[in-house]
Amino acid sequence: MATANTAAEEDFLRLSDPYRRELLAHCYRMLGSVHDAEDLVQETYLRAWRAYGNFEGRSSLRTWLHTIATRACLTALEGRRRRPLPTGLGGPGDDPAGQLAERPEVPWLEPVPDALVEPAETDPAAVVGARESVRLAFVAALQHLPPRQRAVLLLRDVLRWKAAEVAELLDTSTASVNSALQRARAQLEKAAPSEESVAEPDDAARRELLDRYVDAFVTKDVREIVRLFTEDVVWEMPPFPAWFRGPEKVATLTTVQCPYAPGEARLLPVGLNGQPGFALYTRGPDGAYGVYRPFALHVLTVAPEGRAVSHVGCFFDTSLFAAAGLPAALTDGGAR
Repeated sequence: MATANTAAEEDFLRLSDPYRRELLAHCYRMLGSVHDAEDLVQETYLRAWRAYGNFEGRSSLRTWLHTIATRACLTALEGRRRRPLPTGLGGPGDDPAGQLAERPEVPWLEPVPDALVEPAETDPAAVVGARESVRLAFVAALQHLPPRQRAVLLLRDVLRWKAAEVAELLDTSTASVNSALQRARAQLEKAAPSEESVAEPDDAARRELLDRYVDAFVTKDVREIVRLFTEDVVWEMPPFPAWFRGPEKVATLTTVQCPYAPGEARLLPVGLNGQPGFALYTRGPDGAYGVYRPFALHVLTVAPEGRAVSHVGCFFDTSLFAAAGLPAALTDGGAR
């Protein structure tokens, strides 16, 4: 009996493990939190393992796992507040040098590291599609949808399920699914990223822009920071509800409010939400020379021509560094 159970477990893990990344991406889109998504993926695998003996193969294993994950997410979302970004709560701020109040009680949207959700396959179309579906603006817009409507849109437009399959999962009619999809698409139309905005950031202009971004923020060069951004750039930074528009306001904000002196920071590149990003480390509170501690993650939206940044999501939850596989500290000699 023990041998049979072990063989069944090994069979389940071998067949199901290739779907772990896409299940995490699906749960992240539903929940807006990489931490919650990881918990729900674990819950999905636990439920699937317990029920694996009764899996009859009427659908593919992939479809079955996504069914379990979606139901687990819908249960988890019952009674929960949505996860917003600051831009979803009100208008822009006027005084970037003024007092900033934190709102730690708000369940803010979290970024997701590319390493956790990008497909292992190297097909360019698959990679671009995966990046489109976790773009920060897209996931933020999803959080404004009711959970079941959110599930319908993701199952139909991201996973490409048939309306009848979604109706069966949600125990509703095909007509109801189509109606929910139409309403969801209308609400997300403006937030959906364009094909140009998710192009591979490998052209010379974009690489030069990202290098300039690092240099400007390490040295806190105000004039260079202004030149990095589009005229309507947006900077938002959970858990602070205030957000700011325009390069001059962003430059004032980052030079006045960021508590480090020129040269006392380091930036490491990291892919987040299918977009260029950086992990910002600053001189640690212990004052140790040459030691830099996690401070914030920057998720950048680069304008289509690759010569300016149009949006920065700056996230101060340092627990996200570990989720991204980033070092706990940097030294002048390297990571540690």
